[in-house]
Amino acid sequence: MDRLKEHIIEGSAVKSKAGRDKGRYFIVTAVSEDYVWLSDGMLRKLEKPKKKKKKHVEPVAAKKLVEPGTLTNKSASALIKELYAADKN
Repeated sequence: MDRLKEHIIEGSAVKSKAGRDKGRYFIVTAVSEDYVWLSDGMLRKLEKPKKKKKKHVEPVAAKKLVEPGTLTNKSASALIKELYAADKN
């Protein structure tokens, strides 16, 4: 397994590398051996996260941005907007 993929943990940010959502940022809400469940608080709410293979996402940061239990759609949306703003600079 790729060393960076090991850093995909709940509460961390990732960027999609494949699919219709390519280039979009997400917060990881759950992790299994091969899959991650992603939410952005806008199109993909916490109540219905996107299931995606780990090989189709890349970690933005190896650290946790938020504790998974405290994540809300509003806070996820705010974090994602910050990532897009930082990406423009």
